[in-house]
This record gives sequence, C-alpha cells and structure tokens, in this order.
Amino acid sequence: MKPALLEVMRMNRICRMVLATCLGSFILVIFYFQIMRRSPFGVDICCRKGSRSPLQELYSPTQPELSNTAVLHQMRRDQVTDTCRANSAMSRKRRVLTPNDLKHLVVDEDHELIYCYVPKVACTNWKRLMMVLTGRGKYSDPMEIPANEAHVSANLKTLNQYSIPEINHRLKSYMKFLFVREPFERLVSAYRNKFTQKYNTSFHKRYGTKIIKRQRKNATQEALRRGDDVKFEEFVAYLIDPHTQREEPFNEHWQTVYSLCHPCHIHYDLVGKYETLEEDSNYVLQLAGVGSYLKFPSYAKSTRTTDEMTTEFFQNISSEHQTQLYEVYKLDFLMFNYSVPSYLKLE
Repeated sequence: MKPALLEVMRMNRICRMVLATCLGSFILVIFYFQIMRRSPFGVDICCRKGSRSPLQELYSPTQPELSNTAVLHQMRRDQVTDTCRANSAMSRKRRVLTPNDLKHLVVDEDHELIYCYVPKVACTNWKRLMMVLTGRGKYSDPMEIPANEAHVSANLKTLNQYSIPEINHRLKSYMKFLFVREPFERLVSAYRNKFTQKYNTSFHKRYGTKIIKRQRKNATQEALRRGDDVKFEEFVAYLIDPHTQREEPFNEHWQTVYSLCHPCHIHYDLVGKYETLEEDSNYVLQLAGVGSYLKFPSYAKSTRTTDEMTTEFFQNISSEHQTQLYEVYKLDFLMFNYSVPSYLKLE
C-alpha cells in the first residue's frame, strides 16, 4: 500500500512539473509573438546570427547595385590612410588610445555596427537611428524620438563601457563608420547654434564669458557676466589661441574629427559625408540589412549652415587668423578630401 501511495505522489509531482513547463512555454510563445507583432523589425533585429554581417556585405557585396558604392568608399578609406601616413608625426602624436577616447563610438550589438558621432554632422538623427536599431522594438520611427532624448548618454552604449578584450573584438568584427562635413562649415554651424541662440545659456556661461574676457577689449560688465554676444571673430581668436588648447581640450562641437574619432588609430570601414548624407546613410542601413524598412529621416532644414553663409562669416577674419585656423583643422580637410575654401586668404 505504501509503495503504491508513494508512486501516486511521484506521478502527481511529475504532472505538475510538466503542466508548469507547458504553461511557461505557452506564455513565452505568446510573449514572443506579441513582441514580434509590435516590432517593425521582426526577425531581423532579434535573430541576426547566421546572416551576412555589414562588414562582409561592404567588402564582398552580394547586391550588384552596391558594388559601385563600395568602390567610392574604398577611395574614401584610402584617402584617410594616405593622409595618416603622410602626416604621421602630427596625426599619431598619441601612440595608445584610452577608454576615454572611445566615448564617441556608439555600439549596436544586434547589427554589429560602431558609429562615431561627430556633433554638427547630423548626429542627432543618427543617434535616433541607433536607438531604433538597438531598441529591439521599443522605437520604430526615429523622428518620434525627441532630440533631447537622443542625446541622453544612458540611451546608447559606447565602446568605452566594454572591457579591453571586448573592445578589441568589436573593433575587429563590427563595421565602423562616421560622418564628416566641410570643416569650416561645421565650425560656423557650431558657432551659430551655441553662441547666437539665446537658449544656450550653459554655453554662454561656460565658454562665452571666457572668450569675451580674453578676446574683447573694454568688455562691459554685463557682457562678461552673460557671455551671450560672442562675435565670430572672437570665437576664431579663442580657437587659435595656444592657451586655449593647453587649458583644456576643445568642446566636442568644434573639436576636430581626427581628435574625436581617431581615424589614424581606428580603421573606419565607411566614411559618410554631410554633402551626400541621405545616400550614404541609407547605404549603411542597407549593409546592416534593415534598408527595406528603415530610412534616414528626410526633411529640409531651412536654418542649416550653408557654404554661402560660411563665406560671409569669414569675410571679417584676417588672413593671419584664417591661416592659423586652417592649420588647426588641416588634417580634417586633408583626410576627408575637402579642398581649401576659395574664400580663404591664406598667408
């Protein structure tokens, strides 16, 4: 009698375990299909393993229409390599990068991408895209993400958050890309955004007051206190002042691309340009395997800084200061194949 009772109890426990397992699996399946139904990416985002990586598709394209584009990007890579080699004394002053040097490199584990963001080169929209790519269904339309949310550091993972072996693995295996812009157009864009907009009080206080104190003779007490009326000539004088860089690194909005992204130490597989922004961005998304349902946000921004605006801003800059400023940004001009602007009067 006793063995029979024990056998019945054992069978009851087994049945309960089987029932719990089946129920758990059923809930998991329902949850999975709910996620799949909500996510605009479906299988692509959660099950990338087994498909070709962006790196493979870039260097060995299976889509014929991407072959010509691959040639263009090989030329851009060669331009960076040749410039680094020709200017090795200047471009490789630092032999080793520290984790702090990698804080601009945003990582997408799901699609094996690393994006080095450069302020004033559509980085807000690219951060939005990276949030969609890494959000696993949390976001679908990049333009529904508020601009300020795109710049919250906790919303994206950067390469400096990994261990050294993990960093090396990702640098070797992931497709690394960045976007660049004509250096002086980017500089004028930064000046207009940070020093001519009344809402940027933090920049006025931190940088504007310092620039006015150093560069403006007989500055009023109000100007020294507020720092909200910095002239472009004063901004340029601040940038070329040797004391400025000895004091602290440039702010990221006017720091050189080669100092932000370290292209002479990190081999970038793809260099996109602001001048061909949509085309290059959508090429990256195609390589990542999401180009059929995710596009770079397209909209006309009437306030964007143009070449004509940049020319006007430089009219009041002396040829001596133009020459010194060009030296500061020279590597960016050379690396990314931007010619010396026709409006410059270099000495």
